[in-house]
Amino acid sequence: MIVVGYVSTKEGEAALERAFEECKLRDEQLTVIHSDRGGAGLSGDAARKNDSDLRRVASRLEDAGVKGDVRGLVRGKEPAEDLIAVAEETDASLIVIGLRRRTPVGKLILGSNAQRVLLDAPCDVLAVKATG
Repeated sequence: MIVVGYVSTKEGEAALERAFEECKLRDEQLTVIHSDRGGAGLSGDAARKNDSDLRRVASRLEDAGVKGDVRGLVRGKEPAEDLIAVAEETDASLIVIGLRRRTPVGKLILGSNAQRVLLDAPCDVLAVKATG
């Protein structure tokens, strides 16, 4: 099983595309995770957009010929916690995450979610960046 963290950004798209490639190379299934903390910050419009995005991702999964599932998680956790938990639950062999460009100062920090996944994942992690 491969787990990919997905958000509707160019970084999320790059991670998803690379996860499709890895699934085909390794002959593995894919679990796509979109994690949202929820709460007052998640409006009805945002929830509907997330649902629409995830339906589109499920269709792309099928079109790519990759078996697996798409999960929208609203559990009040940080995305890194959700990715790690699902990787443990599914005995994943790989987690794929997208990284965004950062300023020189931002590079020192890397990004708390990305850093947490890289340090605490129970399996290999592939970090990809968007092109263009």
